[in-house]
Amino acid sequence: MGQALFLEFQAVLSREHIFSRSPISAREREELLNAFLSVCDWVEIYYSWRPNLSDEGDNHVMELAVAGGVSAIVTNNVSDLRGGELVFNEIPVMTPIEFLQSLLGESSGGRKP
Repeated sequence: MGQALFLEFQAVLSREHIFSRSPISAREREELLNAFLSVCDWVEIYYSWRPNLSDEGDNHVMELAVAGGVSAIVTNNVSDLRGGELVFNEIPVMTPIEFLQSLLGESSGGRKP
């Protein structure tokens, strides 16, 4: 977790129009974010890579991934994170379903369900 991503999570969770039909309250969303943050490692970014992604606002995610040494970025926003000018092949960008399938493939000896 990094500063920019934390602020983005906070901003999204405070948009009441997004959660108008949500069964959980703003307080419960805050508690959920706090629980999530309690298992995150805080990563400082000391160097801006600027991969020049199609959405400038997503560059910080790739920078955080590089600085944190992640094994993958899991997001539904794969199109914006795949295709910058600066490519990090060692950091695959995958959807949550692709990620779960990769875990199932590893745990079942390479067999897909």
